[in-house]
Amino acid sequence: MPKLGMEPIRRAALVEATIHEVGARGTLDVTVSQIARRAGMSSALAHHYFGGKEQIFTAAMRHILGLYGAEIRGALAMARDPRMRLEAIIRVNFSSTQFRPETVAAWLNFYVQSLKSEEAARLLHIYQRRLRSNLHHALRQLVPEPRARILTRGLAAMIDGLYLRQALRPDPIAADAAIDVMLSYLDDALIAETSRRESR
Repeated sequence: MPKLGMEPIRRAALVEATIHEVGARGTLDVTVSQIARRAGMSSALAHHYFGGKEQIFTAAMRHILGLYGAEIRGALAMARDPRMRLEAIIRVNFSSTQFRPETVAAWLNFYVQSLKSEEAARLLHIYQRRLRSNLHHALRQLVPEPRARILTRGLAAMIDGLYLRQALRPDPIAADAAIDVMLSYLDDALIAETSRRESR
């Protein structure tokens, strides 16, 4: 019989083990037994807590999104102007929590999972909608429409692109370098928008 109070601890251990196992193998083609072994428990216990592999993957995705959301809220609370809000969003996306190799690999595989799982697709849609909303809220204070919406799509696509390259490249990019790329793109785009308005 499971010890009272152990369920949250074991669930958290299984979620973290899932992220590490997916990251180590670079694929969702892992078994509940492999995940449970990494978490130091039996596959029967893992099934007891989650029901199956898809449920464990979904719980891991929720966990990553929860950490991401908390980091974003904290960073935005410290930002004093729209440019700082944009930089805060960029820095969180490439923080040590979010841009660690196993989390990047998990993200890539969760994108694949969203093609066949309605729950994964729903979670991914929530993340994408919130990212675009946060970016657009700041950009529209700096750039008129429709350019603000175009730049929002560009920044969101660059974040996804750097994650994809990080997951696929044999020589990964450092988080600081990824942030520099994003901030350079952002500042160049804002300068170009200012020049565009002044030339009219």
